[in-house]
Amino acid sequence: MAKKQCVVHKKSSVVGYNVSHSKRRTHRRVYANLQNKRLFNPATNSFVRVDISAQGLRTLAKWEKEGKKYDLLKLVK
Repeated sequence: MAKKQCVVHKKSSVVGYNVSHSKRRTHRRVYANLQNKRLFNPATNSFVRVDISAQGLRTLAKWEKEGKKYDLLKLVK
């Protein structure tokens, strides 16, 4: 199974510990805030389904506001 990660920032889940008051450690996983979105790709004038983080959505909005050119298909690879 492929690891889910953000297409813009490459964020994915990380592994760490829950630490109790007695300092006992148990494994835990912290997941990135990933959303499965259908976004418009300006390079190909088509819609693309991508896994993107909430921060990645804000970054894309900023890029569009600045007029920056990007291709979602190249970001996926």
